[in-house]
Amino acid sequence: MSHTCRSHFSLHRRSRTSGKCDNRHKSAALSAIDRLALRNWGETPGPGHYIETMKKKFLLAPTLLLAMALPAAAEIISLRDLSNYLNGLRTAQAGFTQVNADGSRANGTFYIRRPGRARFEYESPDETLVMAGGGQVAIFDGKSNTGPEQYPLRRTPLSVILARRVNLNDADMVVGHREEGGNTVVTARDPDHAEYGNIQLVFSDNPVRLEQWIITDDGGNRTTVTLDDLEARNNLSSLLFSIPHEVNRRNGN
Repeated sequence: MSHTCRSHFSLHRRSRTSGKCDNRHKSAALSAIDRLALRNWGETPGPGHYIETMKKKFLLAPTLLLAMALPAAAEIISLRDLSNYLNGLRTAQAGFTQVNADGSRANGTFYIRRPGRARFEYESPDETLVMAGGGQVAIFDGKSNTGPEQYPLRRTPLSVILARRVNLNDADMVVGHREEGGNTVVTARDPDHAEYGNIQLVFSDNPVRLEQWIITDDGGNRTTVTLDDLEARNNLSSLLFSIPHEVNRRNGN
């Protein structure tokens, strides 16, 4: 190759002859690159095709990188599968953390025996005991010798998950069903008594598991309960959920 061709980047030294040499070598180089990069296309592109191809690659690169960086959207768990999960949940136990409407927090242990029975044992210094059984919810004050406050279970949003047969496909029961942060969130209420409030159930997937619920009562107050590894327990005594038994025990009977 002549010195003129080797110096084709020098504008001051390029002559008409060197320009021809320069263009000829550029064209040959581009054609060679095109044939190497696109030989499987079954065609011989022109000299400008390489530039257009590179433009497309640079335009597509950010899109491809973005697609690789974004996590796949979690699939929402169907109401049918969630209903089957709750109906199959018989006896289970978990630690829990509760955040009340005023921001105060409490920890304890949660027990469930479906249908209709649950128990919340609060740790010190609270020492409150909340029980659901026999169609009632009883609240025992650990610092008082008086009997428990009692309410009909059906008047609390907790009755949704303690029902004998959970059917979240009931059009009037579920008022929200969405994916949030990789979890499935279902908002449900008593279809006959919406004034009692609602409960938001948060489920994880693979496997399906109840992780949290948020109860909004008839006064608009929100209480959040987050469970710590809800696991099946086959040896939970029925006495754990007996309100009369607890009353007698506290009375020394």
